[in-house]
Amino acid sequence: QVQLAESGGGLVQAGGSLRLSCAASAPRDTLDYYTVGWFRQAPGKERELVARISSAGGSTNYAESVKGRFTISRDNANHTVYLQMNNLKSEDTGVYYCNALKTAWAGRFEYWGQGTQVTVSS
Repeated sequence: QVQLAESGGGLVQAGGSLRLSCAASAPRDTLDYYTVGWFRQAPGKERELVARISSAGGSTNYAESVKGRFTISRDNANHTVYLQMNNLKSEDTGVYYCNALKTAWAGRFEYWGQGTQVTVSS
C-alpha cells in the first residue's frame, strides 16, 4: 500500500511558475519501484497524462502541450516526485493528481493521490 499526497498547487498568473510535490508513504513498500505520473483534469474534461517518470528516473515522457515548460523529477531518497511548471497558461488549469504504478510478479499495483488544484489566471 502506497499513500500519495500532492501539494504545491495554487493560483498563479499566466506566465508564472509552480512546483508540485507528490510525497509517498509506504509502510511495507517504497515509491522507488514505481513509475510515477502526473495527471490533470480540467472541468468537464477527462483526466489526462501530463508527465511520467520511470522508477529510476532515467526515462521521462511529457504531453505535447507541456513539453519545454514542465519538468518531472524524483528524489527517491525522500520518496518524492516533483513537477516543475513554468510559463503556465490558462489551459493548464485543473486538478493535478499523482499516480504510482508498478507491475510485478505479484500483480499490478496502482495508487492515486487526492489531487491539488492549479488555477492559472489570464
